[in-house]
This record gives sequence, structure tokens and C-alpha cells, in this order.
Amino acid sequence: DTCPNNASYYGNRAATLMMLGRFREALGDAQQSVRLDDRFVRGHLREGKCHLSLGNAMAASRCFQRVLELDHKNTQAQQEMKNASTVLEYEKIAEVDFEKRDFRKVVFCMDRALEFAPACHRFKILKAECLALLGRYPEAQSVASDILRMDSTNADALYVRGLCLYYEDCIEKAVQFFVQALRMAPDHEKACLACRNAKALKAKKEDGNKAFKEGNYKLAYELYTEALGIDPNNIKTNAKLYCNRGTVNSKVRNDHLAESLYLNPLLIFPVKYTLATSVSFHSYMDTEQYEDAVRDYEKVYQTEKTKEHKQLLKNAQVELKKSKRKDYYKILGVDKNASEDEIKKAYRKRALMHHPDRHSGASAEVQKEEEKKFKEVGEAFTILSDPKKKARYDSGQDLEEDGLNMGDFDANNIFKAFFGGPAGFSFE
Repeated sequence: DTCPNNASYYGNRAATLMMLGRFREALGDAQQSVRLDDRFVRGHLREGKCHLSLGNAMAASRCFQRVLELDHKNTQAQQEMKNASTVLEYEKIAEVDFEKRDFRKVVFCMDRALEFAPACHRFKILKAECLALLGRYPEAQSVASDILRMDSTNADALYVRGLCLYYEDCIEKAVQFFVQALRMAPDHEKACLACRNAKALKAKKEDGNKAFKEGNYKLAYELYTEALGIDPNNIKTNAKLYCNRGTVNSKVRNDHLAESLYLNPLLIFPVKYTLATSVSFHSYMDTEQYEDAVRDYEKVYQTEKTKEHKQLLKNAQVELKKSKRKDYYKILGVDKNASEDEIKKAYRKRALMHHPDRHSGASAEVQKEEEKKFKEVGEAFTILSDPKKKARYDSGQDLEEDGLNMGDFDANNIFKAFFGGPAGFSFE
């Protein structure tokens, strides 16, 4: 106040504010110091460091360049020039990777850039947004909250807070943050789109629930389907929508509804969202879509390698392997819990039904088909009547390891052993 035109005093106060982490205030003092004395090297240096700390690497580079014009041997300015170039490089990489939706790499770049620009809200917001898109909501919330404590009107931070709530299925609260962000920045495109999606999701889901309660299952199914098309990235809300649609389908007994319980919700919530997990898995097993089950459980296991996920994947792989073999239970017409007597009765019935002698007067084509079925019935009985082979078959293991080669199998031998009598057994 006593000497308002002394550049050094502004420079000293800028240095003090920088030590306090108040870089915006420090920048004003540093700029004032070089306005008063354009040859004040420390003033230019401090201005550049403030710009860099705030994330403006281009402006920082100009300040450091001015220092080197005044003192070409200034090692501090030389190092800071390199730091500014590094930040610019990380910015470019992050921009490209964000377009590619490689959010993990963007987070990495922003972490490195923030080492040189610790006060840059823009870098922090981009990091927080990517954390939210990666499903790391607590981390994203923490970054956004820190910014809002310093600047409660920051529209980007408000948007990120809303985005976290939106992806955590707190739609109503999310809308409040999106609306607040749009009040601060009416042209905020991301907040506008997210707000529109959130409102549409909420409305469609509520309408679907209402239709379901009223017993209008067809309308409920259509509304849930429309809701699922709004935002594929909102996994948690979509998990509930898939489950709701599956419930609708179970009400109308639509056998083609494995699709309604498609494993999308399991990609991120395979265990935590218990209802979706249970219904979806059993729906796959019931509808024998084992290849789809294996594919999606592999994605789940790659995302989060837990014992539960490993077991689910193993179960799906076993069922897929079993599905590619002959279903001996179907061939005999018995269920998987059939007793030994039931298996014998089923074999007796099917073997007599398909025995070649019974179809000797049929066409060659029919005889060939019945002979094939007769052989399959014999195979089925051979496996299911032997406890050891049956256990291996049920668990999806290879039967060849027991020395059983179905290629050399003779169904007549099984038939004769079961029924007794001469080789020329005749139905006549």
C-alpha cells in the first residue's frame, strides 16, 4: 500500500500466495509485477509457474520463453519449459483417448499432468468424469466434491456429481445436479444430454411399473424395452430394467424371453445384483443359450476375478460342453433325477420301439432312421445305467477316458444282454 509501484513487492506476495496454494491470486500479483517491470525475471518465472499450476501450459511456455530471452542460462526456466511441454503432450493424448473411450488411459494422463498442474480444475474434472464412466464412483465423487468446496458454482463439477448419481441409479438426485449445472452454464451440452436421458429413463421406468401393476404386461414390456434403449451405458438402471422385463415375460410365459434377461447387467454387477444374476443365469440354462452364457461370463471374470465369477464361468462352460454331446436323458425320455429302475423301463420301451426288426417292412429311409435311434438308445442306456459313467457324463467329462468308444458300439449286444434270448430275436 505504501509503495504500489514496486514490482518486487508484488513478486514477493505472488511467491507467498503460491506457497499457500492460492495460484489464481498469485497469478494476478505476478502479472502486475511484470507490468511494472517487464525485465523482472522472477516475476515472469512466477507468472509462468502459476499458469502451469492452473493448467495453462501454453501461457506458461510464453512466460518461460520470456525469462530465457532475458537470461538464456536460467536453468529453472529451461526445466519449467520441459514441464510445460510434458503437460501439453499429456493433454493431446488424453483428448484422443477420450474420443476412443479409453478412459483408463485418460485418467493416467491426467494424473501425470496434475503432478505439474495441481490446481487445474479442468484436468481434475476430466479425470473425475472418466472415473465415473469407469464405474469408480466414490473416487469421482471425491474429486468433484473437492472442486465444489472451492467453487460451488463450477458447472463441470456439478455435472460429474450428477453423473455419478445417475449411474448409481439415483436418478432423481442426479437430475437435481444436472439442472443446477445448467443454471450455472445453460450451454453445457453434456449436462443437457444427461439430464434429458435421466428424465426419460425415470419416466419410462415408472410408466412400465405402473403398467405392470395394472396387469398390462404387453405395454409394460414395450415401456421397459424403450427405457433400455435410452442409455446402454447406465448399467445399474438397465440391470433393474432387464430384471423387470424378465418378470413381465415370466408372467406371460413367453419361452423366447431369455433375451429379456440377457447378461448385460452382469457385466458390472455379476454378484452384487443378486436377483439379476440368479434369474439371468437360470434363464440361460433353461433356454440352452450356453455359448452366450460362456461369452458373457468370460467378460465378467475378466472384469473382476473372484471365486464366484470363476465358478459361474465354469458352470456355463460345463453346460456348453454337455450341450454339444448327445442328450442321453432326452433319448431315453427320462429326467436327470431318474432312478435305476426308471432308466431300465425307459430303455425297454425305447429299444423295443426302435428295434430294426420292428421296421423291416418300412422304407429304406425309415429303417435307417430307426436303426440310428436304436443305436442311440443303447448308447444312452450304457452310460446312464453305469453309476461311474453317468457321473462323468453329468459332470461334462470325456467318456472316452473310460475306454468307451461309441464309434465301435454295438446296440444289439446291449439289447441281447438286457432281454436275453437268441441272437435272432424277432418281433414277429
